[in-house]
Amino acid sequence: MTNAERTAQAREKAKIIRDAQLKKEKRNSWLIRGGVLAAAVAIIVIIALVVINTNKANEPVAGSGPVPANANSFGGVTVGKDGAIVAPTATGKTVDINSAPPMPTAQATAVADPSAIGIKAAGSGQPAQVVIFLDFMCPACNGFEKNYGPALDTLRNDGKITVEYRALPFLDRFSSGTNYSSRSAAAAACVVDKSPEKYKAFVDSLYANQPAENSKGLDNAKLQQLATEAGAADISSCVSNKTFRPFVAFSGALAGGSGVNATPTVFVDGQQWMPEKVQKFDEFLKTVLDAKK
Repeated sequence: MTNAERTAQAREKAKIIRDAQLKKEKRNSWLIRGGVLAAAVAIIVIIALVVINTNKANEPVAGSGPVPANANSFGGVTVGKDGAIVAPTATGKTVDINSAPPMPTAQATAVADPSAIGIKAAGSGQPAQVVIFLDFMCPACNGFEKNYGPALDTLRNDGKITVEYRALPFLDRFSSGTNYSSRSAAAAACVVDKSPEKYKAFVDSLYANQPAENSKGLDNAKLQQLATEAGAADISSCVSNKTFRPFVAFSGALAGGSGVNATPTVFVDGQQWMPEKVQKFDEFLKTVLDAKK
């Protein structure tokens, strides 16, 4: 080959290499643009889902709704021996928040008439009734359960008491707009409605996983997971449909209108424990139970 031919051949090879490189760069450019576009779309979808879920979580709750199976119409679930749910005596199919008494104009120091909300001494020979008003975001409620729960469980399993839990939405204002107190209480209602034998295990799990005050709390997916881990049936539709949020709202309104102004508020056989009197709960419990003998 002449020098001119070799030069022409080299130029042709260089052109082929250059064209291939340009095609590769163009292809990579489109891939990058496509990846950026896909990432942008994914971000938009995520933001939209967050907004939708947030809006749904903050939608107004109906003023009336169903009472979960195995719960009483005062907002309580009674646990007896070996974790079995005690069939409620005060039953109703629905509750209406408008039927709750108005909030007292002055802060009460004690519930004036516990019998009006189903709290009274048990009959002779019957287990004493322990009623605990609680909030699943309340640190003091968790502390009460840690301190006195084992003793209550022993007395309950010995058939000496029943323990009724009334979950309230008092601390919704301390859950960064997610209404965690209401959502967790409603999730517990979903569990007792579908899997009553797993209710106590779910309550224990909510305390074990209790979020801090002024946080968003656990999301609905986590509440559903905890219920499943406790052995309950799937509560996802019950939670997402807010089936028992009216029941929780009514329970809170009824408790507040009756004079319950803090959690935990505890009754033993119709008598209210007044912690400000510096009597430890275990001493109060023993005094009431001894008097019942």
